[in-house]
This record gives sequence, C-alpha cells and structure tokens, in this order.
Amino acid sequence: MSSPKIFGGIPEKFTKYDKAKIVLLPVPFDGTSTWQKGADKGFDAFIEASENMELYDIETESEVYKNGISILNTITENSSPVAMVEAVYKTVKKQIKCNKFVTLFGGEHSISIGAIRAFYESFDNLTVLHLDAHADLRKEYEGSKYNHACAVYEASQNTNLIQIGIRSMDVSEKLTMDFEKVYFAHEIAQDDFWMDSAIEQMTENVFITFDLDVLDPSIMPSTGTPEPGGLLWNETLEFLNKVFNEKNVVGFDIVELCPNSTNKAPDFLAAKLYYKMISYKFSSNKMTEEYEEEFNDNFHSPFSKLSKFKDNDYDKF
Repeated sequence: MSSPKIFGGIPEKFTKYDKAKIVLLPVPFDGTSTWQKGADKGFDAFIEASENMELYDIETESEVYKNGISILNTITENSSPVAMVEAVYKTVKKQIKCNKFVTLFGGEHSISIGAIRAFYESFDNLTVLHLDAHADLRKEYEGSKYNHACAVYEASQNTNLIQIGIRSMDVSEKLTMDFEKVYFAHEIAQDDFWMDSAIEQMTENVFITFDLDVLDPSIMPSTGTPEPGGLLWNETLEFLNKVFNEKNVVGFDIVELCPNSTNKAPDFLAAKLYYKMISYKFSSNKMTEEYEEEFNDNFHSPFSKLSKFKDNDYDKF
C-alpha cells in the first residue's frame, strides 16, 4: 500500500479518517484499456492539480473540505482484473459499513464493477447513473467479464441503470441496453428536457459512475478513448446539481483520466469536478450547520418532472 496523499492541500486536521465524512479511494488500475494507456497515472495528476484549486465554492457558498476528506490506502492489486475488482469491492463495502461517503478515482472504468457491486448490496433499489461516451455493456470482452468495456454490464442486470452521453457502442450491446433509459449525446443536443426526464427515472438512492470521456474532447482531451460530441462543463454541473438535490447520492467514482504532461487543464478539470460533486452533496442534502442559515432556499425548489417520451406514460423502474 502506498502512503496516503492530501486532496486540495487541505489542512491536515481535515484529513483524519476518524472525523472525515468523505473518503477517497485511489484505484490506479490500467490493465484492460485498449487504446491509449495512462489511466494508472490519473490519480497522481488529479491530486497535484487539486493543490492549486481554491477551496471556497462560489456556487454553493461552502467549503466542503471542512466535512473532512480522507484518502484511503491505494488499491495496488493488479495481478488480474478479477483480483482488482474483488479488492475494490471489499474496501468499498467496508467503508460503507463505516458510514463514510465513499468516492473513488481511477484508473480505468473496470474499477467501477467492484464499487457498484458493493453499493447495490448495501442500498435498496439502487440507481446507477452512468455518464460516459461509451455504452460499456458487453458481457465479456477479450476473454474477460472485468474489462473496461464491461464496466456497467453487471449494473444493467442488478440495478436501475441510466446512461447519459453515450455516442459510441458495439451493435451487440443493443441486446442489453434499455433504450428507454439511455440519453444519447445526439438526443441530448436537441432535447431541452433530458435532465428532468432522466431524474424522473431514478430511484431515491443513486450511485454515479463518471467516465471523463463523457465530456467533449475540447475540454477533456486527456482520456484513453476520446469521442467528439460530448457534454460541456456548465450543462454537466447543472445536471449533477439537480441529481444531488433531488436524490440521495450514496457515492460516486470518476475514471479514465489519462494525463498529458503538456496540458494540465484536464487534470484541473477532474479535480474541480470532484470538488463540485462533494460540494453538491454536502451543501444540499446534508449541509453542515455552519452554512444552513446562509443556504439559498432556491436549491430546494422542485424541478418539473417530465417523462422521456411525452406521448407515453412508462412505468418507473
């Protein structure tokens, strides 16, 4: 196990495990990626970038780090994808039982298999919200069920899987895909109501798996398999803010950062995204008392809920 690092350069007193509400699990695994390698270096680049980030979040008027962010020992298991998934599963399950808000940073997307397994065993009627350029619904790929191309197959069988931003897939994945709960990138571009429709389909408990290649390469080129036509920054935050406010987000992961030594901006984006997500969690659903009186009631105003297909009334999951 490697020595823990500090996210955001926050004061050491806010990194102590016993008092921290948030734990961050590094999983720098890059054993099954099929194009550009480098996701195993993503966590270090993410941490380095975070040290240059302001800790006051303007949007939520909060300093979420005061809830405590403790970085766990790195998952270094890389003997096989199966062994890595099992190590992630056991660690995440243990942290959930310790009542921590568990977050993970990859590594490639195969790390999510173990995390999702731990969450759906721990929370009833779980929705997995999958933001990604790729469907990742293969049952098996290159002889393994634990390939990055299989990242959410298990979730599709055991949870309420909702997929956002998809714009690349194999024809075989159509057999597994629930098209009523997939928001393709080209549809999102023409649908003003996709955010509300997706939220309407979610159950109360939500785990978010965020592959950075869901973002457009113009703002996130540092991924293993970049795809044109992705989400942009402000619309992504708008959607995440709504999800965190309307649902009980129980944890999340961020994966597939492949750092480029000549362009640090994507590393900083990943750090900022992580901080925004925990800011939404702890300044909306579970605010610290320090900010309760200052919190804007508008964050709690209900959003309109529209079914994905306006002409039909589909049953919820």
